[in-house]
Order: sequence, then C-alpha cells, then structure tokens
Amino acid sequence: MSKSKIAVVTGAGTGIGRAAALALMKDGWSVVLAGRRVEPLNEVASHAAPGQALAVPTDVADPAAVRALFDAAVAQYGRVDLLFNNAGTGAPAVPIDELPIETWRNVVDVNLSGMFYCLQQAFRVMRAQSPQGGRIINNGSISAHTPRPMSIAYTSTKHAVMGMTRTAALDGRKYDIAVGQIDVGNAGTELAQRMTQGAMQAHGVVAPEPLMDVDIVGQSVLYMANLPLEANVLFHTVMATKMPFVGRG
Repeated sequence: MSKSKIAVVTGAGTGIGRAAALALMKDGWSVVLAGRRVEPLNEVASHAAPGQALAVPTDVADPAAVRALFDAAVAQYGRVDLLFNNAGTGAPAVPIDELPIETWRNVVDVNLSGMFYCLQQAFRVMRAQSPQGGRIINNGSISAHTPRPMSIAYTSTKHAVMGMTRTAALDGRKYDIAVGQIDVGNAGTELAQRMTQGAMQAHGVVAPEPLMDVDIVGQSVLYMANLPLEANVLFHTVMATKMPFVGRG
C-alpha cells in the first residue's frame, strides 16, 4: 500500500498522457499507467521510484479491461484519488460522406464510450473508498469548443465529452468526486508535429501552426490534480498562444 496519492492515467505511454504521468510522479504521486502498448508504459514507469508506477496494458474501448484496470489499481495501492481520462484517437481528414462507418465507430468507441467506461469505474471506486471521493480530469480538447475542417468524428466525441464532464461534475458532488476538463490546443506531441508543416484552416488555406511544450500541459494537469476537493476547475483551456482559435485566428 502506498501512502502517496494514487492516480490512474489513460493513454499514458505517449504525448499528453506521458507528460501528465511524469509530472504527477515527480510531484510524489503513485501512478497507474494505462495504454494499449506495454513498451511505452514501461518506458514511462522507468522514470518512477520503486513501487511508484504500475503499468497495466488496457484498451479503454473494452469495458471489462477498464474494470480490470481499476481493480489492479486498488489491489496495488488501496484507492484511487485521481483519474486523468486522457486516452483518445482521431480519424483521417476526409469529407463527411467519405468517412468509413468503421472509422466513425472506432473514434466513438475510444473517445466517448471508453472515456465513459473509465469515468464509471472511477465513480465505483471513489464512492466505495474511505475517505470517500477523488478527482476526475477529462481530456476534452479545443475541439470540444470549435471544430477543424473535416473532423466530424473527433469533434462530435469531444463535444460529447463536455456534456459528460458537466453531468459527472453534478452527479459527483454528493460523493466528494470533483470532475473537470482540460482542453488542450497544439501541444508539442509527436502527433501534432505535422501542424508545424501546415494544417487546413477554416477558409481552405493550409498554414503552419505554432506548438507549445507538452510539459506545460503536464503542469496544468498537476495543478488541477492538487486542488483540495472543496475546489474544482470545471474547464481549463491551455493552448499555444498564437494558434488559430480565438476570434478569427
């Protein structure tokens, strides 16, 4: 059993999840690392002190696997104080009528259903533990507010995450479960590097976009995570200052 606070981070092997997991571990949290591929999870775990990290390969689109993830967290550490509900996927930028149904379903399965499965299991654990409660941070994205061209699957799921965050924040009150959302714009992950070469803009022009250091996002997650349960950041937007989002870009 660990005496530190316990976090579950999904999509922890790369990108924003990795940055958040490293920030939490550096701050003394014990972290359960979830993701589909064990090798990146083990790489993140290698930065932890002995016993501070647990890698649990997990497909969040599988509700049984998600339950097993939270059971493993409780078996190892006794409780869960934080879920960073981060795992997500995208789809190729194609016209709406050319998007394969299987691709649509995969994005919904991961970004919406998978996030719900994780949130549901976090509620199950946080309600039952003593002291009761904890915090859930959903990764919404700038796309929870404003779409990019040809992004209907990703944008639809991220808009839905906003509704999930609001509803769970309301339903979590009586259990001391604080639920918030972080919306990230242009963090410097491997997937986002293509934006520096050019991204399609709303008026049809391809233009390069600036990125910010992904570790800034990790620090934002850490700030939200360390708040006392009497306070909650319901929505937190952190973005590259000059990215085309505010106003007309």
